[in-house]
Amino acid sequence: MGILDFLGLGNKTNDVQEYVQKGAVILDVRTPDEFKEGHIKGSKNIALQVLNGNIEMIKKWNKPVIACCRSGMRSAQATSILKQHGIDCINGGGWTSLENKL
Repeated sequence: MGILDFLGLGNKTNDVQEYVQKGAVILDVRTPDEFKEGHIKGSKNIALQVLNGNIEMIKKWNKPVIACCRSGMRSAQATSILKQHGIDCINGGGWTSLENKL
């Protein structure tokens, strides 16, 4: 396992495909303004800054989550937060990179 894997930034194509097959929701944790500039079609936008206040809503989705952002750092934080709340989640990294894996 390399340092990028440890940070949740390694090559996750297989994990992403596995989560997509499980019906995962793509959660973009960038700001609404960043999201408006471009995003993955069908993804949901909840900024990292307000993620904690939306945990119960995310739990109600009753689906695994693939978190993404601009570079993968905020989505790594979001993945950690969601996992702490018992939500099945992986870090999809930057949204453009994730889009290419879908």
